[in-house]
Amino acid sequence: MLQRRQFTTLSATALGALALPASLLPRLAQAASVGQPAPDFTLSDTAGKPVKLSQYKGKPVVLEWNNPGCPFVRKHYQGNMQALQKAFTAQGVVWLAVNSTRNDSADHLSPAQLARWMTEQKASPTATLMDEDGTVGMAYGARVTPHMYVVNPQGVLVYAGAIDSIPSARVADIEKATNFVRQGLNELLAGKPVSNPTSQAYGCSIKYKNAAT
Repeated sequence: MLQRRQFTTLSATALGALALPASLLPRLAQAASVGQPAPDFTLSDTAGKPVKLSQYKGKPVVLEWNNPGCPFVRKHYQGNMQALQKAFTAQGVVWLAVNSTRNDSADHLSPAQLARWMTEQKASPTATLMDEDGTVGMAYGARVTPHMYVVNPQGVLVYAGAIDSIPSARVADIEKATNFVRQGLNELLAGKPVSNPTSQAYGCSIKYKNAAT
């Protein structure tokens, strides 16, 4: 079983240390943006089965960038992320958790290890996908974990940003925050435009392949 860590509020200095390497920023700046077609991709899930984004055309899709070694991910996996997954997959939303951590990072988990962690957390995404070379993460401009995206049934990116409005690692802040993903999905399912289509994502920088950290 993976060792569990205890986390407290991060200082401004610690948050600053999570910044991505400058060498990655030009590549991320060229990524798809809200209002554009979501880049199609095919990734293997933790069981080795290929999953293609476009196979879900006609359904809303959530993309959740995930790294179990990150305190911000662990904050939301105290029940918040699982509740969102369960509530919205029950309404026909496809939920894809994506891990882009390079394989030589201390945070890297093998497909079997990641699958086991998700099972231990009682998570229920539609699939958990491996993006070890970072191609898909770069295509979306994913910078941190958790970085969240919503794709509408027509295949257009309609939300990109944080899971909620309070950028901390404190579980107690979840109930006080505006959950942007819940808000956007409720609007989308009601046939309304997403009222807050972008926000500043917060979390741990993604440990991309061929990037110094």
